[in-house]
Amino acid sequence: MKQTKIPVDLILESMAKSAEDAQKRVSKASDVLLGDLNTALATTPYEVVYEEDRVKLKHYFRSETAENKLKIPLLVIYALINRETMLDLQADRSVVKTFLSEGIDLYMMDWGYPTRKDRFLTIDDHVTGYINNAVDFIREKHGIPKINLMGICMGGSFCVMYSALHPEKIKNLVTTVTPTNFDTEQGLLHVWMRNLDVDKMIRAFGNIPGDLMNLGFLLLNPARLIIDKYVGFSENMDNKDFVENFVRMEKWIFDSPDVPGETFRQFIDDCYKKNLLIQSKMYLGGKRVDLKKLTMPLLNFYGKFDHLVPPEACEKLVKTVGSKDVEDICLETGHIGIYVSSKIQRQFAPKIAQWLRERDQEDIIVRQAKTARNLPAAAGRQKPPAKELIKPSSRRRRQPAAKSKSSLMQKIAEAI
Repeated sequence: MKQTKIPVDLILESMAKSAEDAQKRVSKASDVLLGDLNTALATTPYEVVYEEDRVKLKHYFRSETAENKLKIPLLVIYALINRETMLDLQADRSVVKTFLSEGIDLYMMDWGYPTRKDRFLTIDDHVTGYINNAVDFIREKHGIPKINLMGICMGGSFCVMYSALHPEKIKNLVTTVTPTNFDTEQGLLHVWMRNLDVDKMIRAFGNIPGDLMNLGFLLLNPARLIIDKYVGFSENMDNKDFVENFVRMEKWIFDSPDVPGETFRQFIDDCYKKNLLIQSKMYLGGKRVDLKKLTMPLLNFYGKFDHLVPPEACEKLVKTVGSKDVEDICLETGHIGIYVSSKIQRQFAPKIAQWLRERDQEDIIVRQAKTARNLPAAAGRQKPPAKELIKPSSRRRRQPAAKSKSSLMQKIAEAI
């Protein structure tokens, strides 16, 4: 059988065209990289309404045009690792902006940057100290007994601890990619943490450096997070939108505060090594963190492909708490993709707003009904303050999200 020969002139023509296309891409990439890039993070306006040591409480300006404004404010607690700016990474994929447009009165904790004087701060200092003080500030400012609380990753673990210790202050609890069950072999992180010599690390560093933590996270998936990511960047340098999104993500990833040494030690020992939290055997300030005291409504999100906090570390929570009004949602994304993926954004933040609104409205209806029942008896005398009613509860089944193809940036986010 005769083989078809490709003429040399066609080969040369193809090579010349490839060279010309490459030159055009390089020229355009130079224009993009040397031009003006909009890579600002966290551009949504807010004011700092409370400060304590390095910690700041942000209050965002709710949209005046938002319909069905929620009466109960929401406090978001981020992890001590990385920054809360991830929730406002870019205008078209901002959890913060979605919350505000949905009528949520939003507060967020900014943990700041720990210094050497913070080395001996414990989980107790963060949970029953800083978080409790922020909750009390919001309750007093709004004149309400309870607020809504949302936690992210390690911050979600703190919220679970706090809500178990102070259920009288929390109306609804939302946990997202929150580890509570650390007895799992899923994910290399859990294996590493259980075998970590945390005492040696603290003796060497004091506070655990954020850069060291970042290096460890990159090494959990080096092919994707070190090689593929930058190969993808080199192939898309002529795309301004891609470059801007890439730089925003890089700025967030490498803006990593240190973790207070004693907090890190306690989290590793009590959670990763002894798995005390899910067993209700953890103690803070001499009080047992009993998850059966989590009787408020609970919404629990996690990512199916999360290699840092795998589903097995999250899904046991709803089966352990005392509340019967629980909802468990597994999204087909990774640890960070749950907050920055354009597809997941349409499922995540709006769902939280809807879930909170339903309970906000149900509470109003219950209060109105109780007031109507008490009107005849209240005539001619002062009515005593009404006790808050607990709304009817219902256990919901897990609702996995539908599969979809992701863009390169979304795949990078999902791998983090």
